[in-house]
Amino acid sequence: MHSFVALIEHHGLPLVFFCVLLEQAGVPLPAYPVLLVAAAVSAATPQGPLQVLAVAAVAALLADLIWYAAGRRYGSRVLGTLCRLSLSPDSCVRQTQNLYARWGAPSLSFAKFVPGFASLATALAGATRTSLPAFVGFDLIGATLWAGVAVVLGVAFRNAIDEVLTTLASLGRWGSLLVVALLAVYVLTRWWKRRLLIRQLRMDRISVAQLAELMGSARPPLVLDARPRLQRDCEGRIPGAVDVDLDAETPLPAPPDSDVVVYCACPNEASAVLVARKLMKRGFRRVRPLAGGIEAWRAGGYAVAQE
Repeated sequence: MHSFVALIEHHGLPLVFFCVLLEQAGVPLPAYPVLLVAAAVSAATPQGPLQVLAVAAVAALLADLIWYAAGRRYGSRVLGTLCRLSLSPDSCVRQTQNLYARWGAPSLSFAKFVPGFASLATALAGATRTSLPAFVGFDLIGATLWAGVAVVLGVAFRNAIDEVLTTLASLGRWGSLLVVALLAVYVLTRWWKRRLLIRQLRMDRISVAQLAELMGSARPPLVLDARPRLQRDCEGRIPGAVDVDLDAETPLPAPPDSDVVVYCACPNEASAVLVARKLMKRGFRRVRPLAGGIEAWRAGGYAVAQE
């Protein structure tokens, strides 16, 4: 622990930049502890906390710009990559889509305070073609507020933080092992929660080729679009698809014995599976999510209808 404090004292700003950049890029390593300690150590000089704040905000903005560019280039497919990289539950994609559909770019001002929303919202901003000036403006506000809270807490509780570091240092090697163990528990807990969710999402899927064949048959299936309206407007839809609200009990224009296919733009078809399970509870027995969602449909060369 002595070496950790010495590292912050001598290389605090580069370390803050590196840790924040990694966390905001999606790596499941918490940067807040480093920010707190760096702010506490930097409080020895008047400009120290401001430097920590500026470096953290710039690092967060830079990471967010990378995901914004990825979302703009690859669309909603990048959300799946983020979920897998950060070990976030796939259901957070739907929550992010709903929040961003409701608030738009201003949601980036508070995104970093909502678990699972920050990096996904930046990628979604690119996927929905949010303008770069609006993105940078609101995201910088959010990054500054997020880092500012850590800096203020670090300065305000610098004596308590110093006592904790002193205690850990007095434990010697055991103190370092305790910190490593806590970090391992944090990462393993997130990994296990994601694993449990993927197990819950197991359900028979229908391929895009099978769906296309059914749509050309004498009795085409009812196709339901489980994405938020913002995505439907930006990316189009499978021809003939009907909008469905994941949280509403909207009656469907089909009898319970109909073939029903639900699609979304989530990793592991999370939203589509949730809709399918709800419909099965309402008496629909022939319900299947579309494997790969709208991206697989588009990649297969099938037509997409624009509103």
